[in-house]
Amino acid sequence: MPDADFRKLYDTVFPILYRIALRIAGGAQAAEDLCQDAFLKICEKNMVFPSLDDAKFWLIRVVKNAALNYAKRKERERVVYQKAFYNESRVTRTGEEELVRKETAQEVNEALDALPKDMKVILVLTENGGLNYKEIGRILGISEDNVKIRVFRARKKLQSILEKQDGGIPCVRTNS
Repeated sequence: MPDADFRKLYDTVFPILYRIALRIAGGAQAAEDLCQDAFLKICEKNMVFPSLDDAKFWLIRVVKNAALNYAKRKERERVVYQKAFYNESRVTRTGEEELVRKETAQEVNEALDALPKDMKVILVLTENGGLNYKEIGRILGISEDNVKIRVFRARKKLQSILEKQDGGIPCVRTNS
């Protein structure tokens, strides 16, 4: 494309492209970069168009698509940053909280080890394995109702062991 034709195209179409990119991308710098990239594509590929309108419509399509992609990428980045910022894993525990958590986990593991083997297995499959009752029934070759009964009994037995460890204080179940 001759320099004079390119200059005319640039002067005529750039303001339109800029407004489109600004509206979609939401930022002046991004809009300007997107428009410049579109014009660079014409130069790099030595593109020739039958008319000024054809070049204009091609550029509008290119800028529109690039701006939409830019906006999507920015939204994904915003969501990721927001998740990272509000992530609960960023909460730090005090030394006392960490000690209590470790001691509690140790007590539960000791109580779990004190259970009969069949009760221990059923609790490990439900609590640690994350399996549902139907899946556990298939693994153990028993009915789903039988799994429910065994889980109930194993939890009761575990609770009684924990109460004995705590000197008769009833066990309170938490989600932490």
